[in-house]
Amino acid sequence: MFGKFAEAQKKMEEIRKRLDNITVTGESEGGKIVVEATGTNRIKSIHINDSLFKIGQREEIEELLTVAVNRALESSEKLMQSEMAAVSNDILPGFLRS
Repeated sequence: MFGKFAEAQKKMEEIRKRLDNITVTGESEGGKIVVEATGTNRIKSIHINDSLFKIGQREEIEELLTVAVNRALESSEKLMQSEMAAVSNDILPGFLRS
């Protein structure tokens, strides 16, 4: 039983390392703002199109940035859930049989 638990912990750590090296993106309004995040929900970069840097565009930039960040984090969360579900399916049936 403890062997299965240790195996599950090891697989979870492997997944975390793999997800940390995967990049997902979120963008708003046709790529005016593009946000890149890791599979572990860390923002890697934010790219803002030069066309947004006009006087009076602050509110639009803030709104688009919020949308892009949320989309990147949603993609990261879906990826993480998918990876964890795959491990759970592999580990839990064996864990329950022990």
